[in-house]
Amino acid sequence: MPFSCIDEAPPASRRPDVCGHLPFDLGQRALVVVAHPDDETIGAGAHLGRLKEVRILHTTDGAPRSGVDAEAAGCTGVLEYAALRRLELERALAQAGVTADRLDSLGFADQDASFHLAALTRLVMHRIEDRAPDVVLTHAYEGGHPDHDATAFAVHAACALLDGAAPSIVEMAGYHGADGMTNVQEFLPAPGIPVHTVTLDPAARRLKRRMLDAHASQAATLAPFRDDVEQFRRAPAYDFTTPPHPGLLNYDRFPWGMTGERWRGLAAEALRTLGLEGAGCL
Repeated sequence: MPFSCIDEAPPASRRPDVCGHLPFDLGQRALVVVAHPDDETIGAGAHLGRLKEVRILHTTDGAPRSGVDAEAAGCTGVLEYAALRRLELERALAQAGVTADRLDSLGFADQDASFHLAALTRLVMHRIEDRAPDVVLTHAYEGGHPDHDATAFAVHAACALLDGAAPSIVEMAGYHGADGMTNVQEFLPAPGIPVHTVTLDPAARRLKRRMLDAHASQAATLAPFRDDVEQFRRAPAYDFTTPPHPGLLNYDRFPWGMTGERWRGLAAEALRTLGLEGAGCL
């Protein structure tokens, strides 16, 4: 087996419970729902090819409409940049044996998903109904990126609408901005919910490194992310109208046109639109 689990803990201030088993079965039908091309690689790249049946849904095309990222990547415009990110995605997943026919995108603009939470939820719900997965792997609600939080909202709200027909939700560690710094590949604490840490052996590390390197246009963004570990946990219930942690969120610090306060207002509006207002934690 190219994976092992160890009881190495992060600093005591953010120490999770570490378990030796995944919170999902590799033989289950899995739908990976993430915001951007490369989020699937960050969160679960070494596991994607081991899942018996997997499909991957991106909520955005990875191309902010400002054009700044497109220009930095040497592209002539946003459409070319979106196409480049799709090509890099296919190359990355080919390393794991995941073919392009297993990829789907809702096509929202990068950094804009939060403005379409109700529509995003309905689209995710329809994909879940169509694919009938046993488990959905997705982002945690942690204030790392507004599109990550929007995607987490859509998955939780979709499963709330599906009620008894909903799959289980498992989170992949991404990043957040608690304590005034960007913390990568670790979760915010969720009391009572164990974190499952998988340490990758050399072969699995080489695979994950090839996958990360395939996203060449994102090299600077991906530089802080490790290739030796992946973390998962069963999703806690969230109140998306309250902050995920005290203080500034990670995206409060960036000029992306979104703040935590604004995001939570959009979430409250979407809950009313979806008939989920007052439903409590999702």
